[in-house]
Amino acid sequence: MPPMEAKAVHLSINRDWRAVYAFAAKPENMARWASGLGSGLIRDGEDWLADGGPLGTVRVRFSPVNDFGVIDHIVHMPSGLKVHNAFRIVPNGDGAEAIFLVTRLPDQTSEQFEQDAAHVAKDLACLKAILEEEGAAAED
Repeated sequence: MPPMEAKAVHLSINRDWRAVYAFAAKPENMARWASGLGSGLIRDGEDWLADGGPLGTVRVRFSPVNDFGVIDHIVHMPSGLKVHNAFRIVPNGDGAEAIFLVTRLPDQTSEQFEQDAAHVAKDLACLKAILEEEGAAAED
């Protein structure tokens, strides 16, 4: 299979990158900001299960906790398709940059691809709001 079309969606967060990574890398926190996971993730051995809505239950495998800000994960769809999601939290000044690589899936229209990218941007904005509000509250 040739490389798929991809788009990096990113957003600056005014919190130390390690704090952003510590929060964003916990599957238990993802239901608070990653709307595509529905009501959240349920642990199943080394994997996590999520309600994929009309797609059914999806299985998610995350990269191990690391010192590099990598939160990559593979989503195993009921159809057998494996979606590799590259997600990074990297230092940006005194803050962080959250970077998610959206890939255009086989048989996905340009409009659907753009909708996916917009959805990821919305989720990253939610992550930013949570972390910046919690950071401000911790400083009070």
